[in-house]
Amino acid sequence: MNQEKQNDQVLVAGFAQLPKGTPVFELQKVIGCVLVVDTQTHIIEKATFTFIQAITNEFLATIVEGRSIMDDLEVITKDMEKKLLIPPQKATIQSFVSARNRYLEER
Repeated sequence: MNQEKQNDQVLVAGFAQLPKGTPVFELQKVIGCVLVVDTQTHIIEKATFTFIQAITNEFLATIVEGRSIMDDLEVITKDMEKKLLIPPQKATIQSFVSARNRYLEER
């Protein structure tokens, strides 16, 4: 990544507790959402979540990457509600919302 491009980016993260009583809770307790955001356009350039399985992280990245962290909250959360048919769905959404809120606080 060139230095000029990196100057326009921030790394932001948000976390949420996973639902108790689920297998994933026994392994890690919280889910994290880590985003690389272009501060000029507010576009999410890269995204990862702290799920153990790469397929989960890759799938989630396709939902958020390329979208605006400022303007696309409803679109992203609705997509997650529709496409994430997993027990920690709400925690995953909350981790994204938490990362977004941190971004907005630091602007």
